[in-house]
Amino acid sequence: MSTLQPTTVPALPAVGDVVAERTVQLNRDALVRYAGASGDFNPIHYRDDVAASVGLPGVLAHGMLTMGIAAQPVIDWIGDPARVLDYQVRFTRPVAVDPEHGAALQIIAKAGKVDDEARTVRIDLTVTFAEQTVLGKAQLVVSFA
Repeated sequence: MSTLQPTTVPALPAVGDVVAERTVQLNRDALVRYAGASGDFNPIHYRDDVAASVGLPGVLAHGMLTMGIAAQPVIDWIGDPARVLDYQVRFTRPVAVDPEHGAALQIIAKAGKVDDEARTVRIDLTVTFAEQTVLGKAQLVVSFA
């Protein structure tokens, strides 16, 4: 019988501290798996001909997949997804996933605001693909209580 171990919460960061960084390589297989898990079978996420017919630069990653990938480094850092009190983003640019090379998402998570009284931290995410920001005003609020 296994027992759950309590997670160790990291120390409260200071404003401006980088709390997590990661590069995630997306490929077309990940898009197909996400489509199956989410039920989002829009063909712009797996068919080049359909994406091109509507003026897109190629097959695009699902926005919610990109959003989920972007939050994961913070969740790994904080140690418990239940500590995420709020998560919001604006989708600013699509992520075109090349059939051969995929797409590399760069994620940097910094402490943007610390509330010592509430023991919460707003984490500001910078998420880029091909040196362009793909999520705007991407912020998580995490609890240290």
